[in-house]
Amino acid sequence: MCAEYTTFGLAPATRAGGVLNGGYQVHRDFLDFIVDGRPLLFQLSDLDAVSPLASDVPPAIFTAQVRSLLLENPAPLPGGRYVVYGCPECEDLACGAVTAVIRRDGEDVIWRDFAWQTEEHADLERNGYHGIGPFRFHGGEYRTALTALLGGSAADPRRRVLLLGDRAAVLPRLAAALRTIGVGADIAPGAAGVPADELRRYGAVAVAPGTGERERAAVRRAFEQARVPVAHVDGLAPIVPLLVAQVEHALDRSPAGQRRLTGLTADGGGADVEVTSTCRVTLTAYRLDRLSRTHTHDLFDGVLEPGRHRLALDPKAVKGRSYLVARTTGSVLATAVAHGTAH
Repeated sequence: MCAEYTTFGLAPATRAGGVLNGGYQVHRDFLDFIVDGRPLLFQLSDLDAVSPLASDVPPAIFTAQVRSLLLENPAPLPGGRYVVYGCPECEDLACGAVTAVIRRDGEDVIWRDFAWQTEEHADLERNGYHGIGPFRFHGGEYRTALTALLGGSAADPRRRVLLLGDRAAVLPRLAAALRTIGVGADIAPGAAGVPADELRRYGAVAVAPGTGERERAAVRRAFEQARVPVAHVDGLAPIVPLLVAQVEHALDRSPAGQRRLTGLTADGGGADVEVTSTCRVTLTAYRLDRLSRTHTHDLFDGVLEPGRHRLALDPKAVKGRSYLVARTTGSVLATAVAHGTAH
C-alpha cells in the first residue's frame, strides 16, 4: 500500500474574513500542507477550514501542534488519528474536522484514512474521504519542513492595515468592521514622516475613496523610502463590505498559484470568474444610487468547476456605479463593473 512517494511542503494560506449579510467571518492566516505541489485543502472541495498551524495561536500551542505532526507526541484522537483541518471559528471537534491516521513506516511518514470527524471516533465507512490518499512522504523532507517551524510560529502575517484619509468619512466604520473580523486597523491623515519601525507593523495600507493622486503617490513614496514592502489598496467606493473585501485580498499571503479564486472582471453583460479547483462561489453586487445610498444584491451562489466562467448579472443590480465581490473558501476578489464594454 502507498508504494509511490508524494512530495510534502508547507505554504502560507489565508481564510479570508468578511462582513457578510447578517454576520461576519474571522480572518485566519495559517500554513497549508502542499502535497505534490498542490494545497491539500483544495482536494476537499469547498471545505471552510484551517490547518492546526495557524499564525494566531499562542507559540506554545503552535509548537505542540508541530511536534504532534512530527509524531513526537501521542495521537490526540483514538486510532492514531490527528486533526489535519479544523473549524476556523472555534476549532472545536464538534463543529467538524478532517482527521487522518499519521504513522511512521521506517524512515517514511504515511498519511492515510482521511475522514470527516465530529466525535471521538471516526466512521470511515460513512464519513471517509475515500478518494484522498494514502500519501507516503520521504521522512527527511517531511521532518525538515516541519522542524523549520520550531524556531518560531508561522511567519508574521502583519494582520494590520493602515487606513489613510478623512476620519469623518467611511474610515471609522471600516476600521470597526475590520477589527470585528480580527484585522487590526489604525487611521491616520498620511504616512509622511512616520518612522519605518511603525510602518513595518502593517501588511496593507488602504487609501480612502476620493483621495487625490498626489496624496496616493505620497503614501507610496513614504513606504518606499522606509523600505517597507506593503500591499496598497485604492478604495473602490465608500462601501464598507466592499472595502473589507479589498483589504482581505491585499492581506492574503498565499502564493497566487495556490489560491482558489484567481480572476474577477465584470461588465454590463456579465461577470467572468476564474477558479482553480471545484468550489462554491458567491457573487454580491453593491450599487451606489444618485444619493450615494448603498444597494446590495446577492447575484450568484453555486459550485463552479475549475476554469473560467461567464455568469449573467441582473442589469438592475449593476447599473450606474456598481461593484462586485466574489467569495469562495479562503479567497475574495472585488472589482468595479465596467459599462459599455459588454462581450
